[in-house]
Amino acid sequence: MQENQFNKVSFVEVDPEYEGQRLDNFLIRHLKGVPKSRIYNLLRKGEIRVNKGRVKADTRLKADDVVRIAPIRVAESGAPAEVGRQLKRYLSENILFEDDGLLILNKPSGLAVHGGSGISLGAIEAMRLERPELRFLELVHRLDRETSGCLMFAKKRSVLVEIQQAMQRNQIQKNYLALVKGVWPKGKSTVNAPLRKNQLSSGERIVRVDVDGKASVTHFKINRRFKEATLLDVTLETGRTHQIRVHSQFSGTPVAGDDKYGDKEFNDHLRSELGLRRLFLHACRLRFKHPLSGDWVEVEAQIPSDLAAVLDKLPK
Repeated sequence: MQENQFNKVSFVEVDPEYEGQRLDNFLIRHLKGVPKSRIYNLLRKGEIRVNKGRVKADTRLKADDVVRIAPIRVAESGAPAEVGRQLKRYLSENILFEDDGLLILNKPSGLAVHGGSGISLGAIEAMRLERPELRFLELVHRLDRETSGCLMFAKKRSVLVEIQQAMQRNQIQKNYLALVKGVWPKGKSTVNAPLRKNQLSSGERIVRVDVDGKASVTHFKINRRFKEATLLDVTLETGRTHQIRVHSQFSGTPVAGDDKYGDKEFNDHLRSELGLRRLFLHACRLRFKHPLSGDWVEVEAQIPSDLAAVLDKLPK
């Protein structure tokens, strides 16, 4: 920010659109440019109150609540993030579905879903900058930065809540295309293996199969066989971090181009011989009942040209 707009006490009345939202998420959106660590520190010190009372980060807001925010000192920084010309054009040309309640983007590989950890601009921040007229725009779910394909945003708080509840009940069909190393095990159609997040000493986050982890179920179906790889249709029953990538590795057939869980020699071969420069994982289809209309919606993201080119070059 070029100037501190939060250097005075402010009172924010909660709009009905934000009914039920966690206080920390509400503040992160409202206090753009303020580090998350600073926001949580303010909450711990009681410098942010709701209806004059002390509150916790996970407090659920109600319509017409009044949030009092104490003055915040924010260090001067450079100009705010802007959407570059190339990304601006991509976002305008790759909306797969949009109505009053939802927007679905065909996210490119390499674009994080949200900023943080050195990333100033993710898909959600870019879409908000491109659509300033939208009073509410939130991510419904997440995709790994390297994964391309269907990414859903809610334009109403009620839609966000209903869609996320439907996901928890496994009522949203999410399909992916994944190219994996070698021959997919014959007869294997489902991997049911609990997953647990771990943090290495380097600070890197990694997910492993662990009996004490969260229940995780992935369904696999062979789409095409190649001499040295298999193209799979994948359906998620649960939506854990890195689920497809870890379940594929667990099955002895890691996803092509996966720098974290994959086979380095195989990845290097595909890169040098076939030009694969990214994770071969694409969220190709979403099917769900629309919270507003009750109609079934099916959205498909065609396989990107760089991945299609790799398939064309793979030895049969």
